[in-house]
Amino acid sequence: MQKEKIVLAYSGGLDTTYCAVYLSKIKKYEVHAVTINTGAFSENEILELEQKAKQLGVASYKCIDVREAYYNESIKYLVFGNVLKNGVYPLSVSAERVIQAQSVAKYALSLGIKTLAHGSTGAGNDQVRFDMIFNHLIPDVTIITPIRDNKLSRETEIEFLKSHGVEFNFVKAKYSINKGIWGTSVGGKETLNSQENLPEEAWPTQVTEKESKEVTLGFKNGELISVNNETFVHPVQAIEYLQELAQPFGIGRHIHVGDTIIGIKGRVGFEAAAPELIIKAHHLLEKHTLTKWQLFWKEQLSSWYGNWLHEGQMLDPTMRDIEVFLNNTQKTVTGEVYITLLPYRYVLNGIKSNHDLMSDAFGSYGEMNNSWSGEDVKGFTKIFGNQTSIYHKVNQTVQHEQN
Repeated sequence: MQKEKIVLAYSGGLDTTYCAVYLSKIKKYEVHAVTINTGAFSENEILELEQKAKQLGVASYKCIDVREAYYNESIKYLVFGNVLKNGVYPLSVSAERVIQAQSVAKYALSLGIKTLAHGSTGAGNDQVRFDMIFNHLIPDVTIITPIRDNKLSRETEIEFLKSHGVEFNFVKAKYSINKGIWGTSVGGKETLNSQENLPEEAWPTQVTEKESKEVTLGFKNGELISVNNETFVHPVQAIEYLQELAQPFGIGRHIHVGDTIIGIKGRVGFEAAAPELIIKAHHLLEKHTLTKWQLFWKEQLSSWYGNWLHEGQMLDPTMRDIEVFLNNTQKTVTGEVYITLLPYRYVLNGIKSNHDLMSDAFGSYGEMNNSWSGEDVKGFTKIFGNQTSIYHKVNQTVQHEQN
C-alpha cells in the first residue's frame, strides 16, 4: 500500500526532529524534509542536517538557499522603509519565517504534494505565519502540526525520541538561538519576564573589539553596495561582510518588547549589528536626499508595511502597492555614509552624495539665503499663517463679546 506523502519544514531542532520521527514511524507518512536556508547554516552544517534527517527515516531531504530571494523580496523593502518595529527590532525572525513558509509551499507544489507539516507550537507567531501562507499558496492544503496539535512539552518530545532510538543530544539549552542574515534572536529565562536583561554570556557574539573603527557604507538607489573599499555583487554579501565586521563591537543588541499576532505581549533578545547600521545609515542618507513630504509619507506607509509583514501578511496585494512607492523613493538615495564603530555603540558622522539637498548653492542654514529676499519672507509668512491668524482673531472677538 502506497504511503501518503507529506512535506516537512525541517530545521534539525528538537521540534522538527520529533515531527520527522512521529510522521514517518507513527503516522506512516512518506516524509520529504526541506530546510530553507536564510543564512543560518554553513555547507558543513547542511550536510549534517541531511545525514540526521535520513537517519530519522525521511524519504528525501533538500536544502534550499533563499538568501538572495529573502533580500530581494523582503529585506530590501525593510531597508527602503527604515523599518524598526517599536523603534528597535528589524523584524529578523518574522521576515525570515515569511520567506521560509513561501519556499516550503512552493517546494511542495513542485513535488505535487498538498499535505504539509511544521514544528510550531501553539503559543507563538510562527504557527499563524506558516498556516496562513500555506493556505494562500495551496488553497486545498492539509496542515499537520504535531507539537501544537498534541500540546507536547519538550520533555515529552525527548522521551518519545529516546523510545525510538534517536540518540541526538537534546539537553535543554539555557538559551535558544535563531540565526539569519537579518539578525539573530536570543530567548532565555530573562526574556520570559519584564525586568531582566540578558547576561553577557547569552549573546552569540562576544565583544572582542576594544578600539574604534571607521566604516564607510556605500548606497546606490537605496541598496548597500559597498563597505569601505569592498564592493559586492549582491547586497547579501555586503550584509554578511558588515555583520562580521560590526557584531564583535556588541552593536545592535536589544530586547524587543511587542505584541504577538495572537494578542499577548512578548520579549525577545536579538543581535543585529548589520541591519541596525544599514537602516540608520540609509535613513540618514534619505534625510539629505529626499524631500520633507517624501520622508513623511514613507514613514507612514513603512510602519504599516513592517507591521503587516510581522503578522505574516506578506502576500496581501497592498504590500506590492507599497513596494512600488518605496522603490520610487530610492531614485536619489545614492551616496556614502560615514560611521565610527565603538564598543556597544556607533556614531553616524555624516554623508556625501551628489543628490544632497543641503547645498550651499541655495544658502547657508541660519545665516543667509540666495533664493529669496526678506520681503518675500514677510509676505510668505502672512499667507502661510493666515488661517491660524483668522482663527485667533475670530475667537478672541467672540470671547470678548461673551464677557
